[in-house]
Amino acid sequence: MNRNLAMEFVRVTEAAAIASARLMGRGDEKAADQAAVDAMRSMLDSIDCQATVVIGEGERDEAPMLYIGEEVGTRNGPKLEIALDPLEGTTICAHGGYNSISVMAIGEPGGLLHAPDTYMLKIAAGPEARGKLDIRQSPTENLKRLADIKKCRIADLTAIVLDRPRHKELIEEIRSAGARIYLIGDGDVSAAIATATPNSGIDILFGIGGAPEGVIAAAALQCLRGEFQGILQPRNQGEIERAKRMGVDDINRVFQIEDLARGNLMFVATGVTQGNFLDGIVFKPWGCTSHSLVMRSESGTIRHIRAEHHFDKKPRY
Repeated sequence: MNRNLAMEFVRVTEAAAIASARLMGRGDEKAADQAAVDAMRSMLDSIDCQATVVIGEGERDEAPMLYIGEEVGTRNGPKLEIALDPLEGTTICAHGGYNSISVMAIGEPGGLLHAPDTYMLKIAAGPEARGKLDIRQSPTENLKRLADIKKCRIADLTAIVLDRPRHKELIEEIRSAGARIYLIGDGDVSAAIATATPNSGIDILFGIGGAPEGVIAAAALQCLRGEFQGILQPRNQGEIERAKRMGVDDINRVFQIEDLARGNLMFVATGVTQGNFLDGIVFKPWGCTSHSLVMRSESGTIRHIRAEHHFDKKPRY
């Protein structure tokens, strides 16, 4: 995969982030998400590639654009697969919260799991924990393992968890084990990345979130040499059948990070609202500023890109 494509794809997340940031705090989740989708779809068609959306806004009959199976790009250039979320943290953006991003993972054909739109039990951590945790074990056991790896006490660890009723017992167990907890309202892709980001203050992610977001997070953690494991958590028989149609024969399978994202990968994200690893869009009289993250698994390169966008020269914004 041409490394120059990474810089092209960051233009895509920048466009989606700017469009949705205009609606920050307006209370309209649908409008914020649609703005991001429209901007991302438009910009993708300027990229010289033959790309297929493998994780997007839903099935073709559910989404008018960026649906699973849609072909994007100029139809010239390399064949790619794309997993995307034009606005991760839709509720966060609509209510002016913290840590909303526009995000994409790009792989070569076969590099990204075609994950069904269901839930996934997840565990994520930084590079030092790679291959040393086990999602089948209890949170307490994994906290003990991580404390041993980091040569610290469990009390020194911070776990990040989505604040949901389904996590009541999980939260109680983490507290009983003695670890600190950072509860978040949304955005578990950002949360997973935080576990492998120095100085984030986050050591491990636990809990159930979206399976498509799990694939995107796994791609990011591959670039960061981090750890990620997941087990699908379908809510009904219909979701089980859907998973089987997408190639998941064993619904109880433990997906290791290599099962979710492998090979030559790129990951790009742009902050929409202020976050703990990306700054949000800031509007100025002449335009706006953006902060993006661009990573490649092949080289291990991590780039932070701060850009000024002058609207008199970029009328599409």
